[in-house]
Amino acid sequence: MAYGFIRFAAAVPELLVADCSFNADRIIEMIIRAEDNDVDAVCFPELCITGYTCADLFFQQRLLDDAIAALDRIATQTFSTTGIAIVGLPLRVGYQLFNAAVVLQGGHIIGCVPKINLPNNAEFYEKRWFASGKTLNVNEVIICGHTVPIGNDLLFANSQYTFGIELCEDLWMPIPPSSRQALNGADVIFNLSASNELIGKHSYRRQLVVQQSARCNAGYVYVSAGSGESTTDIVFTGNAIIAENGKILAEAERFSIEPQLLVTEIDIERLRADRVRNTNFANDRNDSPLRVLSIENVVEHPQPRTLQRKIEKHPFVPTVNERGESFEEILSIQVGGLGKRWRHTQAKCVVMGVSGGLDSTLALLVCVKTCDKFKFDRKQVVGISMPGFGTTERTQNNAEELMAALGVTSLNIPITDAVLQHFRDIGHDVNVHDITYENSQARERTQILMDIANQRGGFVVGTGDLSELALGWATYNGDHISMYGVNNGVPKTLVRYLVEWAAKSFDDNVRKILGDILVTPISPELLPPDSKGNIAQKTEDIIGPYELHDFFLYYIVRFGFSPEKVVFLAAIAFADCYSEDEIRRWLKVFLKRFFAQQFKRSCMPDGPKVGTINLSPRGDWRMPSDAIGW
Repeated sequence: MAYGFIRFAAAVPELLVADCSFNADRIIEMIIRAEDNDVDAVCFPELCITGYTCADLFFQQRLLDDAIAALDRIATQTFSTTGIAIVGLPLRVGYQLFNAAVVLQGGHIIGCVPKINLPNNAEFYEKRWFASGKTLNVNEVIICGHTVPIGNDLLFANSQYTFGIELCEDLWMPIPPSSRQALNGADVIFNLSASNELIGKHSYRRQLVVQQSARCNAGYVYVSAGSGESTTDIVFTGNAIIAENGKILAEAERFSIEPQLLVTEIDIERLRADRVRNTNFANDRNDSPLRVLSIENVVEHPQPRTLQRKIEKHPFVPTVNERGESFEEILSIQVGGLGKRWRHTQAKCVVMGVSGGLDSTLALLVCVKTCDKFKFDRKQVVGISMPGFGTTERTQNNAEELMAALGVTSLNIPITDAVLQHFRDIGHDVNVHDITYENSQARERTQILMDIANQRGGFVVGTGDLSELALGWATYNGDHISMYGVNNGVPKTLVRYLVEWAAKSFDDNVRKILGDILVTPISPELLPPDSKGNIAQKTEDIIGPYELHDFFLYYIVRFGFSPEKVVFLAAIAFADCYSEDEIRRWLKVFLKRFFAQQFKRSCMPDGPKVGTINLSPRGDWRMPSDAIGW
């Protein structure tokens, strides 16, 4: 599958305890179903051929023979499939019995992995029947008449990815086998499990899967035994989870009485990009390498038009369930950073421009919250509105009313006369609305802020955000410069949400003003308003939608994805908003500006990092200003 997306499945089949023939039929059905869904590899529960709860029946030769016969039939009847299947069964090797996972593809048994850690407490008695994989003293075993590699030192690889296998309790250990597997190159871990339900156990189990996928920078496919198991003393619910580097991509319905096939894609390129950046990843690699068994697909699955997994339009914005905690944390980081700088400089005040736009509003709210937390007087926040040629009555009123409502020091210093004088000094025609016309206003505003800060013993708080830094949408030595940029790490798509969230902590009057600011078009207001006095210069009409630019920024800077892959992802995420041609058009704009404007980021002011991406030359992003764009 192109762009690194590999489709995996976790299967919970219908099952009858100790009826290997019935179970084989159901497993075959689900392997074929997975094949029809272009699944590259499907994983089944622990001991799925016999059932996990066979207990002392595992000592019966009839059951063991039936299990091998069922495995042979599964392999034979799926010979025409190209996907990989991983099934569980009891396997006798010499005089020992192992709880084993077997890897199949195209009618062939590729390899076998025995379970290492056998639970033998509370409701579990696995050591009564099985030996640990650690006691295995052979590297090969005869299964269904074929010599097959066996061991806990096996990895499986094809041209697209490498995977490892662990079984149930292995995950619950201090150092799971999957840790070693990942260090030796496994991109994906499959876990065949039979974990019963208890109060609170499901939540803990999810945490284990999520944490191990994050710790290993890996995909993790977990599948547990379903409702067909015996309920003599314990209940199984068919829990299945597919996670990727700390995030759950898909999860099956628990307590379902129907067979389930959980399908989604794992982005192998994304995982490998994170490992490349984490130069400590392989520090603890075991000196003894694992054996890698080669698997070559007979026929590669075609690339789907869409993905099973959801591609978020706004990757910087937390999910709905996480927003409250995340937004509060972001604001706290901004407040903590500004508070430290304020106390360290022993400044008498902070000075900032307040335009009535989103960015300056967020910066102002951060300043106010910093005063409240660090016991400064809100009057020590000096907010300055500086109306110019493009300032509208709406934004001017919002700026002044918001400063009054928040109780900060408010100044109004028009810049029109000063800029006109400057135009006369440099011989610029005021009717020529070019870059000189615009940037002169921005630099005049910055001069005012800096000089007021000097007068009052303060420092200037910048308002520009991460998205503007990425695009270079700032006037060099104008709004580009400050003494501390509280929004440096906040992308534009997140600014709106943060203002909306912060509004909840203020009174109705403040919330009303913020509500109008939230629906005001984004604009630098450097060009005159239209004939009706409304904003004429709308930023997104000029440089493109910020939601697209933030999407591009996330996937190009965070993961280093190619432009073609970014287009592929954006076309899925924004299918209802933009055509592929529009996406390509704005991506070209993004890339051109991102490369050409690096010189502005090379001398950007200090500011707190709040998320996974920051463009500070002292932090996340070091790039030559003369690099050639793509």
